[in-house]
Amino acid sequence: MASSDPKQTGGFFASLTAGLSNFGSAMNKSVNGFIGYEGLEVVNPEGGTEDAEDEAKRGRWKQELQLTIRILRNGAINQEAQLQLGAFEAAYVAMPKSIDRDSYWKIMQKYIGSDVTSMVTLPVLIFEPMSMLQKMAELMEYSYLLDLADECEDPHMRLVYATTWFISVYYGLQRTWKPFNPILGETYEMVNHGGITFIAEQVSHHPPMSAGHAENEHFIYDITSKVKTKFLGNSVDIYPMGRSRVTLKRDGVVLDLVPPPTKVNNLILGRTWVDSPGEMILTNLTTGDKVVLYFQPCGWLGAGRYEVDGYVYNAAEEPKILMTGKWNESMSYQPCDPEGEPLPGTELKEAWRVADAPENDRFQYTHFAHKLNSFDTAPKKLLDSDSRLRPDRYALEKGDLSQAGVEKSRATDFSSAQHMHGIGPAKLEERQRAEKKNREAKAHQFTPKWFDHTSEITPTPWGDLEIYSYNGKYAEHRAAVDSSDSIEEIDVTSMEFNPWQYEKSGPE
Repeated sequence: MASSDPKQTGGFFASLTAGLSNFGSAMNKSVNGFIGYEGLEVVNPEGGTEDAEDEAKRGRWKQELQLTIRILRNGAINQEAQLQLGAFEAAYVAMPKSIDRDSYWKIMQKYIGSDVTSMVTLPVLIFEPMSMLQKMAELMEYSYLLDLADECEDPHMRLVYATTWFISVYYGLQRTWKPFNPILGETYEMVNHGGITFIAEQVSHHPPMSAGHAENEHFIYDITSKVKTKFLGNSVDIYPMGRSRVTLKRDGVVLDLVPPPTKVNNLILGRTWVDSPGEMILTNLTTGDKVVLYFQPCGWLGAGRYEVDGYVYNAAEEPKILMTGKWNESMSYQPCDPEGEPLPGTELKEAWRVADAPENDRFQYTHFAHKLNSFDTAPKKLLDSDSRLRPDRYALEKGDLSQAGVEKSRATDFSSAQHMHGIGPAKLEERQRAEKKNREAKAHQFTPKWFDHTSEITPTPWGDLEIYSYNGKYAEHRAAVDSSDSIEEIDVTSMEFNPWQYEKSGPE
């Protein structure tokens, strides 16, 4: 759950402050605007609406800028970071006690309606030590629910278990830290959990798209992941344009998901929190049965927050089972009559309850989220393009926030002795741009290894989606590795992150 501790959630503004340095002179002209501005609503999920000006007067924003300065001062920084530090210190000194509510808004208002990633460059400070590919794998935590769905004789209970599985991931999605954007060609593998083999790959950079495949003896899961975002000032709307499908192996039924959109509130002012109001629809494409659940929006004083209610319908659209619960706690079900009322003699039964999570975890991680970063869930002969090996992610995971902040702008050369610490997201992105130039110079196209770009176009509520399909080559690769007795034991912590298509970073 999102923490009310400003030390945990306040880092977002410090990062936005850092990102504003990219606007050059605009930053110096608008230091007054760091304090407050008009037109943005601060929503407190427990108490309605707070006044943005009062929030700013408490000094929180100035403290966040102070935190950014302290991080840079504590790090061993290069010339570029030294200049950035000087700009922040000047902004801090110039920051007035009174509030100029317009200057900051003059900078930010042009981004209203735009993709949030185009707004500012966000440094490591607001990231969690996980890539978006690992975030995709987080859905596998309660995979036993799909095992139950596959074993279930009742076609409607089958949908109860499958829908609950999709709901279970929302507990992790409420974290307000940002995952790292995957590098083109980056992968993530996971084994040693529920008999599952999981592979995900970043298949496109513009637009950013990922593909994933998971399989065990009971089910096959396939996803083409793409999101569309809209910046709204102090919030951002996230539209899940991807396609998620589950095939249950026993009967071969195919289930298709349409999830609700998500809204991240209080990006700049107030405590950041996440809500997902709207409908979730899971359709059995084989039989026509479906589930329609409504995620309640957070109301006044937090009324309705986390609540999910709806029904399992047969192909004739008659309600058969009611479902209710909270996506951050548990889901329950009960057979119902054609009017949607509980059947006499039946009782509400629990289908799932969230597992206990570590207390006071810095990133609000679950135990399973920590496993996603562990090499205990990595297969033998891990691909060197795996997210676990990202040096920026690794540095942040180790908890040295000062170093992690500096890593963003550090431009040291990559060496075997320091590769887990000597390159940050900026350097990775620089290498990625060089790769693109190399491909263009050679008239090459990027080709994913484990997924194929198909001609299939599927509609979503927020636009059409190009589909990437699993090509089966990863299973062949894994079978060859697992059957080999000659695989040399490798210290995975010494492996170099290598998603690159070319050995050289520039065109020949």
